[in-house]
Amino acid sequence: MAGAGGGGCPAGGNDLQWCFSQVKGAVDEDVAEADIISTVEFNYSGDLLATGDKGGRVVIFQREQENKSRPHSRGEYNVYSTFQSHEPEFDYLKSLEIEEKINKIRWLPQQNAAHFLLSTNDKTIKLWKISERDKRAEGYNLKDEDGRLRDPFRITALRVPKLKPMDLMVEASPRRIFANAHTYHINSISVNSDHETYLSADDLRINLWHLEITDRSFNIVDIKPVNMEELTEVITAAEFHPHQCNVFVYSSSKGTVRLCDMRSSALCDRHSKFFEEPEDPSSRSFFSEIISSISDVKFSHSGRYMMTRDYLSVKVWDLNMESRPVETHQVHEYLRSKLCSLYENDCIFDKFECCWSGSDSAIMTGSYNNFFRMFDRNTRRDVTLEASRENSKPRASLKPRKVCTGGKRKKDEISVDSLDFNKKILHTAWHPAENIIAVAATNNLYIFQDKVN
Repeated sequence: MAGAGGGGCPAGGNDLQWCFSQVKGAVDEDVAEADIISTVEFNYSGDLLATGDKGGRVVIFQREQENKSRPHSRGEYNVYSTFQSHEPEFDYLKSLEIEEKINKIRWLPQQNAAHFLLSTNDKTIKLWKISERDKRAEGYNLKDEDGRLRDPFRITALRVPKLKPMDLMVEASPRRIFANAHTYHINSISVNSDHETYLSADDLRINLWHLEITDRSFNIVDIKPVNMEELTEVITAAEFHPHQCNVFVYSSSKGTVRLCDMRSSALCDRHSKFFEEPEDPSSRSFFSEIISSISDVKFSHSGRYMMTRDYLSVKVWDLNMESRPVETHQVHEYLRSKLCSLYENDCIFDKFECCWSGSDSAIMTGSYNNFFRMFDRNTRRDVTLEASRENSKPRASLKPRKVCTGGKRKKDEISVDSLDFNKKILHTAWHPAENIIAVAATNNLYIFQDKVN
């Protein structure tokens, strides 16, 4: 069951048309490294959208209320809060620079008026509180209005401070810092469905944290061999099950996924389930091991399926069947003949993420040339779309793109040889309840939505 490469009908419904909504970020040709977006994440309601970048900044966009006078206008996302989450550091013991780049952002379910999110760089995870203030206290006894202390001997009357309205201020404050638990680079964080714990994974270990406790974590997976020369695989991604708080999965650079149950033992070195597709000997090449490495793993919202992304394809697995995936969708099969040059320019090591639609009926993942792919799981149709400023007129429909793999090129097709491998879409996010998607293309964030007639 393979999705065809190129055209077809947009995913997520038989006649769903995607159209341009917004684009955020500068138009400049020469992009500063710090401005490159490194993670994108909607919160549980979809009203907030967070991005992290290589400069250690987190930008949160909030969806505006829909305009009653224009019933078909959907709420736009505008900047709500921007803050510096991580700073560059230096590990003096190992003489290593620690980048400020935000590797992952994960929202916590909202419990009160404030919002909480976890952000991580290579070594340190931080819990941030984002809250609003629209009132301030005035009329203190011991302080003047400008904040200076008053002489107690000159106070002759007791005042009751009053709350006065002020312009809305959004504050981001670090509530917890979870540090010094990872020897290797953190690649994943995932909040548990119990809303009290979360996991963090690096190349060789997975740790379990309590959100209230910063000075200790429990090591639940450790694949580090006694002799590092015997190292054959690394952990590439990890995620908790959306409903069962004892179950999590982690993927490896060997193209396998292990499902672990924390009820069976404290150290989950023995997996409960092992998902691996047997390799086709006829397609084996020098690059087989590299392209089979899984760059992302995501449970479906229902918890019945999980999706894995390797270099050339995205696979959907039924948790009840470990022997092979129930769906395999080719993302850019036309690159198989170009693996040699992709190895030379290091693109073969790019880590593409993938995401589910809110109803689990469609999946999305990125490609090169600012293309991204969508696969409709019900109709088995797929589409290639492009994030580009050229068709960034409001409500302009996205035209399906096709890549020509050889022979005569048709008018609307683009040749494989003219694809720009510097323009890549690694990070995407899908609104949890609506057909709204966020696509990060270098330093720009594109927001698309379905066309409502």
